[in-house]
Amino acid sequence: MPTFTRLFTCFATAASFALVAVQPAQAQSPDTSFFLTSTSIGNGGNLGGLAGADNYCQTLAQAAGVGAKTWRAYLSTQVADGAPAVNARDRIGKGPWRNSKGVVVAKDVAELHAANGLTKQTALSEKGDVINGRGDTPNRHDVLTGSQPDGTAFAAGDDRTCKNWTSSTQGSAMVGHSDRMGLRDDDASKSWNSSHPSRGPDGGCSQADLKSTGGDGLLYCFAAN
Repeated sequence: MPTFTRLFTCFATAASFALVAVQPAQAQSPDTSFFLTSTSIGNGGNLGGLAGADNYCQTLAQAAGVGAKTWRAYLSTQVADGAPAVNARDRIGKGPWRNSKGVVVAKDVAELHAANGLTKQTALSEKGDVINGRGDTPNRHDVLTGSQPDGTAFAAGDDRTCKNWTSSTQGSAMVGHSDRMGLRDDDASKSWNSSHPSRGPDGGCSQADLKSTGGDGLLYCFAAN
């Protein structure tokens, strides 16, 4: 091969590798305003409270190139220690919300808690990936919400928020199914935000407990602005 041809080929190959290196794995829509976290904080139901969960959403959004928005975790808290309950539906903005491919999953709060567009194929991660659900190994479809089907908090009494997202041992958290599938053909099994409480041998709120029922401590994140 002539020297010039070899040099040109090497240059072209190097340029191609450089081009690939600077391209994101998957192009995300700049209009992204909703995602399901690709990974968990890793400490079970102890998220560092609402502030810790919100910060985690913001951090993942920043890494995905959509950090200019204000991100909130879809989580409720219960009345405790003189502090009032917080409703997940009241902290995520007004919508509409689009996933990382630009698909609208809900136009407003009312639609989000009614006939929304959330499915396994649309509840994408901040990276644009589909999250494992029922039938996949491992199943990761249990998403922490601490909420009732209408997005409001549970009354004080039975813990449904792992002690307002500060416990990784004792307690329980209400979870939803991101793939809208469960053991039965009923509303709870198909609920994206209120399917069943967490449980397990460590007390209900450890990372191992969350994994034991088909979860991984994942969160729904919404842009509030």
